[in-house]
Amino acid sequence: MAEPVARIRVLIADDHAVVRRGLRVFLDLQDDIIVVDEAVDGLDAVEKAKTQQPDVVLLDLVMPRMDGIEAIARIREASPATKVLVLTSFAEDEKIFAAVQAGAAGYLLKDIQPQELGKAIRTVHAGEALLHPAVAAKLMQEFAHGHREPAFSQLTEREIEVLRLIARGMSNKEIAASLGLSEKTVKTHVSNVLQKLSVADRTQAALYAVKQGLVKLD
Repeated sequence: MAEPVARIRVLIADDHAVVRRGLRVFLDLQDDIIVVDEAVDGLDAVEKAKTQQPDVVLLDLVMPRMDGIEAIARIREASPATKVLVLTSFAEDEKIFAAVQAGAAGYLLKDIQPQELGKAIRTVHAGEALLHPAVAAKLMQEFAHGHREPAFSQLTEREIEVLRLIARGMSNKEIAASLGLSEKTVKTHVSNVLQKLSVADRTQAALYAVKQGLVKLD
């Protein structure tokens, strides 16, 4: 008898009840995702993330009592293994940069298609970075003229190649295929890159790569 598939545990945080209900209805239809709780504001999201320890928090940015930016940092502190996926109507530069710097694993706009949302949750849960195309474009434009930092010189040529592909949103499997390496080897390179750059995750590594001019807007 086949063992049941472990489902991705999701906490929905949005101050609009209609939005929460719509997200729950859709996510409850996914075989590999389960909504463990809902939060009505930023502070509620932090408290429930601490008690529920969800795999992914689907988080709005503009909420009462505590905004999403502060909530991201607090959630990451209370539940380090939890990935925060921002889902918002706002694409202002300052919100995007602040969310990424606070530790968001992904940033999506609410115009995303339902099926893409499910894919996004699976992507960030797997440890991959994920940004809405419009958001990625803003990040690239903002950091296109960044200066090299000392940490950059610590990377090998292969690690720079891997970092460039991370910034283009590739998974370890895709990077392995692109460079003709095993996934295990790519995983080691990714780990080394994160350690040498002193960044917490792939999203921050991607941001660094953009800042260094390793990738550019097509």
